[in-house]
Amino acid sequence: MTVKQLSDGGSDGVKLGQSATDKVGLYGVTPVAQRTSTVLATSLLSASSYVSVASNTAAILLELTNALVALGAYKTS
Repeated sequence: MTVKQLSDGGSDGVKLGQSATDKVGLYGVTPVAQRTSTVLATSLLSASSYVSVASNTAAILLELTNALVALGAYKTS
């Protein structure tokens, strides 16, 4: 079986989804729309204590993991 290319070789690249509401899925998972989250807007540099930095970092890593799992780009089990 030959591999099907999504690219036409153009210099502008390839895009999946035209808007945030278009659903995308990888590796056979159910396609999902783009996630929205305010946690990524939180600045780690403005945190006033190590506890805040650690909490913010954990929240950001959790959100990124959840987004990758929802897309099918990362499998947890």
